[in-house]
Amino acid sequence: MKNSTVETLIGAAVVVIAAAFFFFAYQTSGKGHASGAYRLSAEFDNAEGVSVGTDVRIAGVKVGSVVDFNLNPENFQANTLMELDPKVKLTDDATAKVTAEGLLGSKFIALEQGGSETLLADGGVISNTQGAVDIWSLISQAMFANKGPGDQGSSSDNQTAPDQGVPATDTQTP
Repeated sequence: MKNSTVETLIGAAVVVIAAAFFFFAYQTSGKGHASGAYRLSAEFDNAEGVSVGTDVRIAGVKVGSVVDFNLNPENFQANTLMELDPKVKLTDDATAKVTAEGLLGSKFIALEQGGSETLLADGGVISNTQGAVDIWSLISQAMFANKGPGDQGSSSDNQTAPDQGVPATDTQTP
């Protein structure tokens, strides 16, 4: 009898822990609307690395997360729906940008407060946005910029003086 009571209590504890885990997973997945939280949306031209659950931060502090992420078929921009802490009130000229932790770190949405006095309400839209910077295209541009046929990496041999149409001369004397 004593053994079955212990097994029953352990089973009940496992069920309670499993229920708590599923509740936590539901809340953090963005499907459960946190009490008091409010939602704002923003559209980005490039939201690479952003997905449901991505952090939303102000000054590096997490204040919310992305709860919905889809493509707007009318303008082909990434539409994000963010759920924010109710203590954080943003103005209608706030800025949202997709950025990363370091050079190759995970992406998050950084919010910056504006100077307006008009606050965004639940369901508001952040219109000032900046999409993710594609680091690999920047590296590619730096590596292959000004590399046309016949270029040897330096274009200083045939420089012309601005607005004069004559080759620039070296004015230094030995």
